[in-house]
Amino acid sequence: MEQKEVFISIRSVHGYDQPDSETLDFMTDGVMSIDENGCRLSYMESEVTGMPGTLTTFKVSDDGVVIDREGFVTSSMQFREGTKDAFLYTTPYGTARLGIDTRKVRNDLGAGGGKLEIDYVVNMEHLVAMRNRFIIDVKEQGAI
Repeated sequence: MEQKEVFISIRSVHGYDQPDSETLDFMTDGVMSIDENGCRLSYMESEVTGMPGTLTTFKVSDDGVVIDREGFVTSSMQFREGTKDAFLYTTPYGTARLGIDTRKVRNDLGAGGGKLEIDYVVNMEHLVAMRNRFIIDVKEQGAI
């Protein structure tokens, strides 16, 4: 499995279908690898995202996307279009059980980079629901 140094641009929109939505843009260096099972994209979070010291890994396959976080925040979220999933979100302040309902996954990642979009609804204890969206652009370092 070949690893490439990449530049990652992430736009995270919380409540994107609401008038008071919040958008966070984050740019960082990362590592991308592709094999017969799909694509793996890893980077370190920072103070900007509120998760310093957390390694985030996107595992992208034909089945969907798994986002694993390890460090300051620990979680494993599974996004498969048209499905619901539950996961534990652990921080130094405590653990919460969250649910996600994946509306859409669009994957155009390839050997030279590309784009990944995830549209989902997150809830806590089936009560609070907010529609969110990740838009991730990946470019090979040197191709920028």
